[in-house]
Amino acid sequence: MHAVVTPAMVKEIDEAAIAAESLDEILARVGDVVCRTVIGILGGTYGRRVNVLIGPGLNGADAASAARRLEGRGVRVRRIVLGELPEVLPPADLTLDGLFGSGLNRPFHAPDPGVAPVVSIDVPSGIDALTGEALGRPFMATHTLALMALKPGHLFGSGAEHSGRVQVLDIGIDVSEPAARVVDDDAVAAWLPTRRTAAHKWNDAVLVVAGSPGMSGAAHLACMAAMRTGAGYVHLDTADTSDQGVPIEVVTSLGGRGVRADPTRFSAAVVGPGLGRTSSARQLIGAVLAAVDAPAVVDGDGLSAIAAEPAILHERTAPTVLTPHDGEFERLVGVRPAANRVASASELATSLGCVVLLKGPTTVVADENGRVLLCTSGDARLATAGTGDVLAGMIGALLARGVPTFEAAAAGAHLHGRAAGRGPGEGLIASDLPERIPEVLDQLRT
Repeated sequence: MHAVVTPAMVKEIDEAAIAAESLDEILARVGDVVCRTVIGILGGTYGRRVNVLIGPGLNGADAASAARRLEGRGVRVRRIVLGELPEVLPPADLTLDGLFGSGLNRPFHAPDPGVAPVVSIDVPSGIDALTGEALGRPFMATHTLALMALKPGHLFGSGAEHSGRVQVLDIGIDVSEPAARVVDDDAVAAWLPTRRTAAHKWNDAVLVVAGSPGMSGAAHLACMAAMRTGAGYVHLDTADTSDQGVPIEVVTSLGGRGVRADPTRFSAAVVGPGLGRTSSARQLIGAVLAAVDAPAVVDGDGLSAIAAEPAILHERTAPTVLTPHDGEFERLVGVRPAANRVASASELATSLGCVVLLKGPTTVVADENGRVLLCTSGDARLATAGTGDVLAGMIGALLARGVPTFEAAAAGAHLHGRAAGRGPGEGLIASDLPERIPEVLDQLRT
């Protein structure tokens, strides 16, 4: 998994590296790897012209080092320092942006690069490396060469759009304790258990408490997703009075206000999708979370119940995953997530003693111990009704299969995005996702 470090961490790591070896040695390594990468993007050196934009700090020193090596390879280099930037850059085959990197803390208006592609060293100038916010008018980079590790600004806010293709360059500096890591296929494959030869359905059983009259779809989506993610048995307890649309494999208790199934028999629970926000729904959610001594996923209306009665969580001893989108986060906290979404999710996880999965284009998974994983596999196809119910069911099944809570939440988000990626570019709906989950799981096993 790729490491992610904050600008403050970059400063500390740089200072430690410079103390351990000479700055000239570090700059030489950075210049070499940036030079090689730029030549690969150019497709050669013969007749090529490159504008190299040089800032006042270490990012500028990196750019100057790369410029010398590009010249040594036969590239015609035009150096332009920060104080001499024109509004429109001279014609070139490529612009190498070495103005600010991860150190920008004030608005910046990038010059017009014309038709030349922009390759930014570390972070596109004009992007806040911590939050991804645009500070002024950033460069729209075609490539970003992230030094040592990814920065949050590559993954959040405007930074995701302005960074183009992000390549992490090894510059010989170890990042052993990053702020976060980005989940990938290999990590998820390692977390997934194999089905035991002597397994039976109750080993991986999931209780789903969801749905109400007019809101049955949420329950059905969560149940089918749990089945498709490997749950051996799914029992739906719902306040709805109709079993129309419920998967035939799902055992259902209809129309009641309490849990009819024995909660002690289940390995995990999914609580909240489509339950409604009535006082009776809140009472039911509280009763379920108190009775189920197993990991639970709380989604949708379950989050509204916790926002109204935080004491609901106090009686639980088993792990809990909360899966808010921004509006649900606001109900829980009173304000929407800050631009630093990692900090917002981490603070909520610590305050509630839960794993928090904060949904977004980059999903943040944080636990109460300060660990953070980031999931980038999803895209805008998931911005449609019901996909959150599918995610809740997927995480519930992973918990039932024995995946630890923190990893189960991150794996669910990653697989959720991968399933969407197998669908059409337009018109994907939530009920399309469950059938694609087994394909994604099979692909991870190969």
